[in-house]
Amino acid sequence: MKAVNYIEDFDTWKESFSFFIPVNVRFSETDMFGHVNNVSPFIYFEEARIAFLKEVGLFRTDMEQADTIPIVADLQCDYHRQMYFNDQIKLFVKANHIGNTSIDIHYLGVNQKDEVCITGRGRLVQINVHTGKPAPFSEEERKRLTAEP
Repeated sequence: MKAVNYIEDFDTWKESFSFFIPVNVRFSETDMFGHVNNVSPFIYFEEARIAFLKEVGLFRTDMEQADTIPIVADLQCDYHRQMYFNDQIKLFVKANHIGNTSIDIHYLGVNQKDEVCITGRGRLVQINVHTGKPAPFSEEERKRLTAEP
């Protein structure tokens, strides 16, 4: 597998994931060459990120009453193996690093043969909805992000 700049030791990194969602590659997510279109993993990342945040109790459904919300500041995907229609992907997600106002989220997608297809990372920044400025995570939020889902 090619080197990825945000992964120091791949085996250790891979073993540190516990939370995943299943992704069934749909026909509409493929391109004219029959493999997954390069934008589709970003949709998978979003789905996994929301499921992860729900699992740790940080996804808000009452947005009208929320003072803070997480927004995506950047997102990166590295493609390692092609994915095709009807592949069964396990998309793992974890909080790799928690800063004062941001989280570095990492992703790992493996197919039904346990082959690594995609890896990725992205930064979420928690902002105050009234000011639009970064807002720190509470100690309780930090504990939830580091707890095993």
